Amino acid sequence: MSIAYTSGEPSGIGPDIAIIFAQKKRVNDLQVYCDPDILLKRAKTLNLPLTLCEKPTMSAGELSIFPLKAHREAIPGKLNPDNAEYVLSLLQHATKNCLENHSSGILTGPINKAIINEAGILFSGHTEYFAELSNTPKTVMLLATSNLKVALATTHLALKDVPKNITKESLIEVISIINKDYKFFENKKPKILVCGLNPHAGENGHLGDEEITTISPVINQLNKDGFNLVGPVPADTAFTKDSLEEIDVVLAMYHDQGLPVLKASGFKNAANITLGLPFIRTSVDHGTALDLAGTGNIDLGSFNCALSFFEKISRNGSQA
Repeated sequence: MSIAYTSGEPSGIGPDIAIIFAQKKRVNDLQVYCDPDILLKRAKTLNLPLTLCEKPTMSAGELSIFPLKAHREAIPGKLNPDNAEYVLSLLQHATKNCLENHSSGILTGPINKAIINEAGILFSGHTEYFAELSNTPKTVMLLATSNLKVALATTHLALKDVPKNITKESLIEVISIINKDYKFFENKKPKILVCGLNPHAGENGHLGDEEITTISPVINQLNKDGFNLVGPVPADTAFTKDSLEEIDVVLAMYHDQGLPVLKASGFKNAANITLGLPFIRTSVDHGTALDLAGTGNIDLGSFNCALSFFEKISRNGSQA
């Protein structure tokens, strides 16, 4: 089965990624969910050959297409809220095809959350949207490089909303999903480092008590159940070489606690992976790069990383 590539924001580099990737012969079929006119016009702008096929293809210069019509013309670098519903339709059709076993999973191109919200559609991100579309009660956002994996206890929330969304129940769910799905990376029980929420992991309650009331009790309970957890560890030392020794996954409490470290060390060579879904979903680790759309001056490093993790998860899943 083909990999569904959702090309994302049409005025960004999502279409460019597919076109540049298609220039070489490859070993897997990438079915691109996009308006054919967008791909053909962008290929012309990039001065690259492109033939669209409504059948599997792995030949250089060809792409398999799942055609969906954009509401407005996509001009490179210029966002248009009128195309917000089109962007979401890419995700909707790809999810439907995965759930009906017509696709092996989804690799997502970058989207612009702000323009979707400006169009009057409440949208917080791919991770939450795929969970909603697939009726999945809980998913986990995990970003990975070749040597570091960071999962999030909460995803796209305002900082003021983070503490109330970290509960014993939610942490148990998140850690259980990581523990269960780690087999798709390695055939072992993962050792998970759990960050504290507050500076210095709360300083024994003087800088916040979530570590005492919520995080530590969950760690103690799950370790009694056979998990391999360390923490809560202060976030400012969690990513040091000594702290990461023998650690498989770091669980950060919120988005900007863990991801700046991962992206500082592996940006353009990292992938975003959603755990807990009934299908594989990986993604590039960057945004729409509007200023680079149509220039050809883009790096496929993150796309190749997302594709590599997709293949690894697919391979390990078939052996599970």
